[in-house]
Amino acid sequence: MSRSSSISMPLPLSRPVHIRLLGGLSTVWKALTANRKVAVGSGIVAFFILVAIFASVFIHQDPNLLSANANQSPSAAHWLGTTATGQDVFNQLVLGTRSSIFWGFITGIGVTILSIVVGLIGGYMGGLIDEVLSLVTNVFLVLPALPLAIVLASYFPRGAQTISLVIVVTSWSWGARVLRAQTLSMRSREFVTAASACGESIWRIIFWEILPNEISIVAANFVSTTLYVILAEVSLEFLGLGDANAVSWGTMFYWAQKADALLLGLWWWFIPPGLCIAVLGAGLALINFGIDEIANPRLRTEPVPKALKNKKVVA
Repeated sequence: MSRSSSISMPLPLSRPVHIRLLGGLSTVWKALTANRKVAVGSGIVAFFILVAIFASVFIHQDPNLLSANANQSPSAAHWLGTTATGQDVFNQLVLGTRSSIFWGFITGIGVTILSIVVGLIGGYMGGLIDEVLSLVTNVFLVLPALPLAIVLASYFPRGAQTISLVIVVTSWSWGARVLRAQTLSMRSREFVTAASACGESIWRIIFWEILPNEISIVAANFVSTTLYVILAEVSLEFLGLGDANAVSWGTMFYWAQKADALLLGLWWWFIPPGLCIAVLGAGLALINFGIDEIANPRLRTEPVPKALKNKKVVA
């Protein structure tokens, strides 16, 4: 090889973006199949997502349809009994899954995106920008999130959109703080310095060089945030701060306590949505624990997937 050709060949500073993304997806798939906690948790969450997607295929009756069959216990005609106004609890539970799952994941995505933007920009930029963003983050960290959400939700029109927006505003600070700390330790790494020396833009360095290396933290933050969001939404709807005419797990609790279902022994009205929330929460918690085991060797109780070992060696 001639001197000129050797000089003209650029040294690969990092793998191309599409190769890293494909490698990341392959690693995620290996982790899903190798870690039992992630596999079981993913199966549980996937089940609820499928129910939310195909709920209208199996349920054709209006869940708010009133009838004379009030307070009936579970039977062949009504699998989970009826409410105090004759509404079918099974129909409400299945169709309510769509609202709870949809707004829970949408809100979790919103919280995660806001945490990524604030945490990575503040951690990488430093200086005045970091000080301002850190001040705002610290203010929201010391504020009690759920009581603040209750106060804000009571002043705006009631509905799932309002609850989702309120939770996004009050729940992003913890994730932003974690990502900022990780970005501070990563911005002086060699691959970031090399990308900056090659003239890459600040935004490309932040979102295409630093962010892929923090994907495990982002995934864990998203899972834990989604779990909190679902519980917070159910709590706000139970307090009557949501749309009472909409069908969701939270509104089922709201109408059950309005009709004194616990005192009347109508267990089929409030136990099924409670079990759904508990099982979905357990699934999300298992995914979160599995991600922690994959990312932190000290917490690992299962064999490391071969793909993860190879990735560490290459890195």
